[in-house]
Amino acid sequence: MAFTAGLREILIEPQKIEDLQIPQNLILDLMLRLLYNEGNVALSRMVQVLHIHSGILDSLLLWMQKEHLVEVSQAGTGLGRLSYVYTLSEAGELRARAALERSQYIGPVPVPVTDFVRAIEMQTRTRSRISPEQVKNALRHMVLPPDFHRRIGPAINSGHSLFLYGPPGNGKTTIAEAIARLIAGSDPIWLPYTITAGGYIIQIFDRLVHNRPENEEQLASELGRYDRRWGLFKRPTVIVGGELKMEALELRYDPISKYYEAPLQLKASGGMFLIDDFGRQQVSPTDLLNRWIVPLESKVDFLRLQSGQTIVVPFRQLIVFSTNLDPNELVDDAFLRRIQIKVEVQAPDEKRFFHIFTMVCKEMNIAFDKTAFAYLLQNWYLKNGRTLQAVHPRDILLTLTALCEYEGTTPQLTPQLLDEACRIYFVD
Repeated sequence: MAFTAGLREILIEPQKIEDLQIPQNLILDLMLRLLYNEGNVALSRMVQVLHIHSGILDSLLLWMQKEHLVEVSQAGTGLGRLSYVYTLSEAGELRARAALERSQYIGPVPVPVTDFVRAIEMQTRTRSRISPEQVKNALRHMVLPPDFHRRIGPAINSGHSLFLYGPPGNGKTTIAEAIARLIAGSDPIWLPYTITAGGYIIQIFDRLVHNRPENEEQLASELGRYDRRWGLFKRPTVIVGGELKMEALELRYDPISKYYEAPLQLKASGGMFLIDDFGRQQVSPTDLLNRWIVPLESKVDFLRLQSGQTIVVPFRQLIVFSTNLDPNELVDDAFLRRIQIKVEVQAPDEKRFFHIFTMVCKEMNIAFDKTAFAYLLQNWYLKNGRTLQAVHPRDILLTLTALCEYEGTTPQLTPQLLDEACRIYFVD
């Protein structure tokens, strides 16, 4: 993994409190809350939870001892002060309660938002390119036009935006998921667990979004001793559907825990953000247009804290919109103009439909019968003008298999079974 000089500088392990570039009181509050929650805490445990060098924590604990905020409850042997176990004094408990009033966050010490911005900009500028062969390979399980990879490949490498549209059931979501796997499989990305801005803590890390690369230790070893407030992750993918609300695109402040959760697009930094079934979200397309029209153009986003302060963060992820509605009825020209690449995913013709059907038969271990397929095409599509959809072969054959399993017979293609499966599957 290539490291720029600037990224190395950001990720170098802080040895002194000043190197953390955040207020000392913020670190003290975290230590007090951890001690209050767990009672007796070893210095090694603090290192594990707060992700900063033991020397920094030891110096702060020495100061807290002088201020009679903590006491050594147990002195271990063999590891020196690293094995000491600390507990709060009466005065320390009062300070810890005050710290809990300010916030209940306990976890890795945050990094300044300025370092986060610089790191994201560097890592989105230097990401390795994805080749046409890689794109074709990612789509090999789908039956698409031969040149289809040329339509989406440029969007993946530019990392800007992609609009997938077309009738339902033809693989838009599957294509988007293939893109997500491609991006996740490219160079991993360094992200902080939390950041701080305006005195507040903003949690970036999300267990559902941020996954470790298989060779994490090997890649991290190339850097040497690094700032453990940062983690190395696969390029993230955030997928939302009809449940998306406008609040999810803003900083979300929890009045009980008293810290912020990052908006979804910030969690997707350096990766991909898929809005599936665009137009069916709880947030209207117009509201989303107004929220993102500037970030899509400028590649920066503006987030507002409770205090009224605005922070500027990178808007650096591949935004993918997927819809089966008419794009011209969803959004205006100004929005579509800011989405660089628009790709129609069309319904298959008879030749592609045949190819898909035979492929699904092979996957499901059902002997293909050309006469039965011709019967299906004639009686359930051509006769009544039904549109072919790429998803139909899988769904019809799954229904046919379920019928045969119910009867205890071997699935096979016959006009009778196809009629029964289609009567159950289609709504006429």
